[in-house]
Amino acid sequence: MEDKDKAVNVEKLTVVVHSGDFDKVYSAFIIANGALAMGMEVSLYFTFWGLMRLKKGALDSGPLSRMQMLGLGKWMVKRRMKKAGVAPLERMAADFKALGGKIFACDMTMDIMGIGPEDLRQDLIQEYCAVGTYIQEVRESTATLFI
Repeated sequence: MEDKDKAVNVEKLTVVVHSGDFDKVYSAFIIANGALAMGMEVSLYFTFWGLMRLKKGALDSGPLSRMQMLGLGKWMVKRRMKKAGVAPLERMAADFKALGGKIFACDMTMDIMGIGPEDLRQDLIQEYCAVGTYIQEVRESTATLFI
C-alpha cells in the first residue's frame, strides 16, 4: 500500500475557523470534540476573524452571528447553554487539547492584523503556519469544514 493510500484511510477532520462569531467558534469546538471522541484526528486552522478568538482573553468574546439584540442575544444564548449543561467555551478548548486536537494559527493573518505570538494563547496553539500546512492537513483528511 502506498503512503498516499494510508493517509486517506486515517479518519481525520480539518476545520478552517474563519469566523470569530461566538456561536460559530462554539460550533467548531463542539464538532471537533465530537470527532475526537469518536477516535478521529482533528486539526483546527484559525485564520482572519477566527484567529482573533485565540488572542488572550478573547475566546468567547465574539458576537453572535445572528440575533445579537445589542448583546442581549448572546447573554440569552449563554444562559440557555448553562441551563442545558453545555460546557463553557474555555472548557471545550481545554478538552480539545487534552484529547489530542491540534490548533494551527495562520501566520499570514497574524502579519495582516498586526498580531504577534505574544498576543495569542500559547496553551492552545500547536503551530504557527502558512496555508501549505493547512493544505497538507486537508490532503490527509477524510472530512473538511469551513466555519
